[in-house]
Amino acid sequence: MKLIGIGFGNLVAAERVISIVSPESAPIKRMIQEVRERGELIDASFGRSTRSVLVLDNGYLVLSALTPETLSPRFGEQSEEESTKEHD
Repeated sequence: MKLIGIGFGNLVAAERVISIVSPESAPIKRMIQEVRERGELIDASFGRSTRSVLVLDNGYLVLSALTPETLSPRFGEQSEEESTKEHD
């Protein structure tokens, strides 16, 4: 399992993340509110402004203070060992 840092020492399992989106649009704001009401929201922004929302495959949302542009390269990184295994 590959864990990715999403800021302030928090980690998320890379395999569980479906998408990373900006929280600015009205549909995403509604989604955040609905998930909060269901008790399936994880706020990892430590009180800072939310700059990205990670959508997980189990319906949970994770709020992060890092931008999607900052987070996306972290999900694309692979160690040499992982890339070698894929080509075997």
